[in-house]
Amino acid sequence: MAKPHISFEYFPPKTAAGKEKLLNETTPALNALGPEFFSVTYGAGGTTRDTTLGIVSAIRDAGIDVAPHLSFGGDDENTVAELLETYKSRGINRLVGLRGDMPSGMGAAMQLVHANDLVRFIRERTGDHFHIAVAAYPEIHPESRSYASDIEFLKKKMDAGANSAITQYFYNVEAYFYYLDQCQAAGIDQPIYAGIMPITNYENLARFSRNCGAEIPRWICKRMESYGDDQESVRQFGLEVVTQLCQTLIDSGCPGIHFYTMNQVEPTRTIYNNLGL
Repeated sequence: MAKPHISFEYFPPKTAAGKEKLLNETTPALNALGPEFFSVTYGAGGTTRDTTLGIVSAIRDAGIDVAPHLSFGGDDENTVAELLETYKSRGINRLVGLRGDMPSGMGAAMQLVHANDLVRFIRERTGDHFHIAVAAYPEIHPESRSYASDIEFLKKKMDAGANSAITQYFYNVEAYFYYLDQCQAAGIDQPIYAGIMPITNYENLARFSRNCGAEIPRWICKRMESYGDDQESVRQFGLEVVTQLCQTLIDSGCPGIHFYTMNQVEPTRTIYNNLGL
């Protein structure tokens, strides 16, 4: 069986020390695993734009494929077009195109640009230069009107010129494969890669999941809660659960896995090695 497509995601560190560690320790360690690319997120409304650009440029300068996240946020067309040209000039040929979120305090002052419009904008400005990935939601975006409308919106992003999609993280494998079936029935034939979040801090994950609409199955919650403050047991169980999830995905024909690394080598490397990749 061919090795599945594997990629890793970072967020821009807030400190110089964090950036140095990410570039000089974390990236070489994870790059040794042979990923297709790394992606780097983009704060609400482009609030980390310059930091993202710096991280992305440094990774690319090391000869590694990298995909910056991009959204309009509060920026105008000229700003986004200039950023696209900067990425092109630095040898970057991948993007993750998102609607994004407004920074806090912006309120209704700015109009969000939907991801399908962003994808169309990128294609109009740069042709086929970029491989564009977009977001997908097997458990449905929290703002969606319905399951069907959410799939219809993914179809619009693909029709606008996206090459692939990366899902929000999930722990319910049935939701992912049902979603793939429904997307295929809607005429979506681009690959939809599974986004996977290793479990390191259960309380933080549970809080974040409530806000973004990702379900943690009840049996996982109950097991995690039973460990209380025993962080080593939480870590070991998290590794076991996520390894099993990834193995099921691979065995069932998932085209690839995108790991949300939280800027850590472990536990992503451990899960990767557990899978024998």
